[in-house]
Amino acid sequence: MTEAAAPIIELNQLMAERHEKLVAMRSAGNAYPNDFRVSHYAGDLHAEYVESDAEALAALALPVALAGRMVLKRVMGKASFATMQDFTGQLQLFVRVQDVGDLAYQAFKHFDLGDIVGCVGSLFRTKTGELSVHATAIRLLVKSLRPLPDKWQGLTDTETRYRQRYVDLIVSADSRRVFLARSQIVREIRSFMDARRFMEVETPMMHSIPGGATARPFKTHHNALDMELYLRVAPELHLKRLVVGGFDKVYEINRSFRNEGVSTRHNPEFTMMEFYWAYANFHDLMDLTEKMLRHLSIAVHGQADFTYQGLAIDFSQPFQRLRLDEAVCAALPELDISECQNEAVLRRHCQLLKLHVKPSYRWGRLLLELFEMLVEPTLIQPTFITHYPLEVSPLSRRNDLNPELTDRFELFIATRELANGFSELNDPEDQAERFKAQVAEKDAGDEEAMHFDADYIRALEYAMPPTAGEGIGIDRLVMLLTDCASIRDVLLFPYMRTEV
Repeated sequence: MTEAAAPIIELNQLMAERHEKLVAMRSAGNAYPNDFRVSHYAGDLHAEYVESDAEALAALALPVALAGRMVLKRVMGKASFATMQDFTGQLQLFVRVQDVGDLAYQAFKHFDLGDIVGCVGSLFRTKTGELSVHATAIRLLVKSLRPLPDKWQGLTDTETRYRQRYVDLIVSADSRRVFLARSQIVREIRSFMDARRFMEVETPMMHSIPGGATARPFKTHHNALDMELYLRVAPELHLKRLVVGGFDKVYEINRSFRNEGVSTRHNPEFTMMEFYWAYANFHDLMDLTEKMLRHLSIAVHGQADFTYQGLAIDFSQPFQRLRLDEAVCAALPELDISECQNEAVLRRHCQLLKLHVKPSYRWGRLLLELFEMLVEPTLIQPTFITHYPLEVSPLSRRNDLNPELTDRFELFIATRELANGFSELNDPEDQAERFKAQVAEKDAGDEEAMHFDADYIRALEYAMPPTAGEGIGIDRLVMLLTDCASIRDVLLFPYMRTEV
């Protein structure tokens, strides 16, 4: 017998034993009851009675009914202890034969770790000071046919953690912490935006024309209408249509899809929060974003500074704001600010740095390539990089002082882009010309270039107010605030290759 085969045989034996118990439960009656009702939750009891001593709890004699997964059991003759886990935390159970009856106690002794149990009793504190439930009744609600991973080792294989998230959540308190924090972060974002009179909306997830970002879309087909559709790469163009319609402040916490590679920072399906604000500009967006992130840090950590992957991040100070061309020149002293729009000079620097750039790239794309190589990896503290070239900003408003630049920013924290915002282009003729340029790039082989959206141009022709808009990556934000290195750690069900 090989070493690999031994665990499989052992697992099959354990599952066979558990299945025999299920067969016995079926023969005895309803093996999957649905009549147990919960009155309290473990975490709430710990929070509410953390200061209550044994005497106070004895006088209170609080009756409780809890249900959850049994993750620990210690049988000691006629009295036993077990630990039950629900979605709020864990609580110890004290089970005695004289309290629950001989029949129930004998059944309890045969419960397995992972079983779902219901317990009725009263709250008390043990001699060692642990908050517990003194059981007066305990029953098996659902039999677990598969044993849990070893309590000390947990799920050590990372891929298994992602594939079997349901097991990971059972055995890993840290995974539960991350996803509880994610829920809190999204809730806090909604509260922050609602308090400032932004209206939450929903826009289509299937588009006849993909737009709102330079990205390669996923394609699908609508059978009844016999038309090709695309999963949205961004909700931007639909949200701006709503601004045209008179909703001056809108936001959407949305799922978007991009047919791109998978990495620690990228997943084909991801969550963004996009918002649009009439009669505001990109400076207003930066001010609001700074306030929002400071608010979120305090909500999650209780303070405006925290540590991410060993890096000290401080949201308490004003975020740095730096022009893209100035940032590149600071990182590349031999480049003068006057040369930042000189295509030949920039291409020569790219060649010296062994950057592989396409012949079609103009100065704006070349400058961005230099930024991504030289500057982006150095941006630890929150930094707004502003005034992106027009060439790489097809939806942004031109800068009044230099029409080859745009009123756009990206926010970088811990070397990662977290947000992208700009004063919106509301000139329909300019937008139409930029769409045409994108179509030309697509015809030349750029699969991420945008399509021409005639209906969006028509909407702009009805007049869109001066507007600013921004997208914030929720997944990356959760990574930052929960100290997770990979995007897969903050997605409940990240995409994986099919199991073989």
